[in-house]
Amino acid sequence: MVSCPHELASQAGAQVLRDGGSAVDAALAAAATLGVVYPHMCSLGGDAFWLIYDAAARKVSYLDGGGRAAASATLARVKEIPFRGLTPATLTTPGAVASFCEAHARFGKLPLARCLEPAIHYARDGYPVTARLSRWIAETATDLAQDPASAALFPAGQSQLANPALARTLEAVAAEGRAGFYDGEIAAELAKLGGFFTQSDLAAQRAHWGEPLRGTYRGVTIYETPPPTQGCAVLEMLNLIEPLELGPFLGPDHVHLLVQAKQIAYHDRDRWLADPRFAEVPVERLISKSHAAERRRLIDPKRALAWDKVPSYGSLTGDTVNVAAVDAEGNAASLIFSLYGIFGACITSAATGVVLQNRGAYFSLDPSHPNRLEPGKVPLHTLIASLAFKADRLWAVLGCMGADGQPQIHLQTYVAMIDYGRDIQRAIAGPRWLSGRFALGEARDTLHIEARYPRATIDELERRGHVVDRWGDWSELAGHANGITIDDEGTPAGGYDPRSDGAALSG
Repeated sequence: MVSCPHELASQAGAQVLRDGGSAVDAALAAAATLGVVYPHMCSLGGDAFWLIYDAAARKVSYLDGGGRAAASATLARVKEIPFRGLTPATLTTPGAVASFCEAHARFGKLPLARCLEPAIHYARDGYPVTARLSRWIAETATDLAQDPASAALFPAGQSQLANPALARTLEAVAAEGRAGFYDGEIAAELAKLGGFFTQSDLAAQRAHWGEPLRGTYRGVTIYETPPPTQGCAVLEMLNLIEPLELGPFLGPDHVHLLVQAKQIAYHDRDRWLADPRFAEVPVERLISKSHAAERRRLIDPKRALAWDKVPSYGSLTGDTVNVAAVDAEGNAASLIFSLYGIFGACITSAATGVVLQNRGAYFSLDPSHPNRLEPGKVPLHTLIASLAFKADRLWAVLGCMGADGQPQIHLQTYVAMIDYGRDIQRAIAGPRWLSGRFALGEARDTLHIEARYPRATIDELERRGHVVDRWGDWSELAGHANGITIDDEGTPAGGYDPRSDGAALSG
């Protein structure tokens, strides 16, 4: 089964499974397709992180596809990092393609070219523009207009779009693998944009294998991606609430206690999280039960936690895709793939069709902060992927978009399934909240909440001191989640987010 936020991409992955491909092949096919048909969310110019389960070895592996800061990206040269434009676009090199090729080399069964066929087809021959994509093109038109290549590639009001230059780039990767993107003509064209990264920076980009984070919650073993990603926040939040009585589903205690856990975990995240190759991140302490026991004393069951206990910066604004895939042999892949903001930096290489990310905007310019900008460094990453096991048996593959909201969505989905018995589809489609701000000027302790929550719950949350922003019944700002669960007989069940254009399809 494959689940992701666009039906065409799920179809691409499911067909790869039918053709004998592995979970990684399917995830790669779906992700590459998403990079074409969901260009506001992800691109070959972005980053990707993987959790991969090898059923035969009974092992979960982590693959880091984070783009690294260019050799010229120093604090001395950078006085500010805007959200759009050439500066964030070229501060870090694209990391996703290196991770795609590395994952395929270890776990792929079909040729790389076969996995990329659907993406090449849609880029060359065109793809339908969904209502969501059309809306985001219109809402981002001013930023896109600043870059002629982006404006030409994403005109407003079209029912179908194509990206022939991206098709040629994908064909180069299909033929040459990693070298087709990071060496030779494609790299030369990307470097011609100017800015910070050069062909040498692109040639140096690699994906790295590592160990995932592992925690437990009510007897379920949960894996998350490690630093520089924020997977530690999910495990810390689960540890914080584990001994607590959460009350009725969708009730005020259910929401209030999870929000308090979020605030504490994010305070720790923003204090410590950085690239572990450059900074010492006390991750084992952060995800320990003992640390949660100490920090839990900050939770007031009756009043919202004061905002001076949480980070003083950060934003919920950002966009991502997740692909969940499980094959017939029980292998699984959870792949998270993103540009960061809508259309990333809104900078496109006309010759390659590649939209570049703005992930470098997440660096700190504070020389004393562990997440400060340094050459070769990966910024704090909001991207996280997850796998979960019951009694050492793969149970769930989960991921979502939502920038700073991603750990909150993991938390809410796992709690809905584990504490309240919701299946994967109901857990993902249920009412959702996100704590934090979406824009400058908005209070950092704003609790955005969909109106499908009971009115009494929302009223009580306001009485307890939460600054509530009442969304409509459904809000795409609440993120896109998708996932797969596997029952005791090995049968998969898929869940996709009605807030997206997604689907969960059997292979």
